Amino acid sequence: MAQAAYAVKRCHPRFPFSAEAEAVLRDGTSVPAQVLELSARGCYIDALNPVSVGSEVRLRISHGLSTCELPVKVIYLHSGYGLGIYGMGVVFGEMAPEQRSEVESWIRELSATQSVKITN
Repeated sequence: MAQAAYAVKRCHPRFPFSAEAEAVLRDGTSVPAQVLELSARGCYIDALNPVSVGSEVRLRISHGLSTCELPVKVIYLHSGYGLGIYGMGVVFGEMAPEQRSEVESWIRELSATQSVKITN
């Protein structure tokens, strides 16, 4: 029951997505990451170093031959449960048309080949 209620809160479908990423903090610090899920509004990333909830960073995503750098805000953080990996949900900020186009292209590709993830 809780899973269904959680799924209803989502405005945009999430897709499993595997891409290398790098979060660049305002002070220039770079945090290597891996994107695991993607939606039109944000993504879920894993990293060895946590980024504080509320932090606004630049997220550089590299998928295949394409790379897209986006403004994002960390909206939640999961601890590594002793494994040293932190999961973070990020929401995209205002995107330029070419950034939006790249994200939409990835989502079109994913929606044609994968099923939507509606649970945690």
